[in-house]
Amino acid sequence: MFPLEYYLVTVTVLYVIGLYCLVSKRNMIRLLIGIAILGNAVNLNFVSLSAHVYVGTFDPLATGVVMMLIIIEACIVAVGLSITIWAYRHYKTLDVRRLSKLRW
Repeated sequence: MFPLEYYLVTVTVLYVIGLYCLVSKRNMIRLLIGIAILGNAVNLNFVSLSAHVYVGTFDPLATGVVMMLIIIEACIVAVGLSITIWAYRHYKTLDVRRLSKLRW
């Protein structure tokens, strides 16, 4: 088993990549990918911290919570992709800044 620091460094890198995608990208699909990366960072952090409470064992509560978080994250991405498809069909663009200037 790897030391806890390796997992925390990986989580930090994933979190920074996700935040970079959210801050710098204007494409809706890339924003959804950034949200998914942030969710994966949270899940990895939760599991790695629960595995290092007692060395060699996993907390079943943490595993159950992560399973629920994965399901919720998949639902969020599915709804986000459906909104993205609707916006592209309706406005012919995925640029968030151009879409925010439009009036309904």
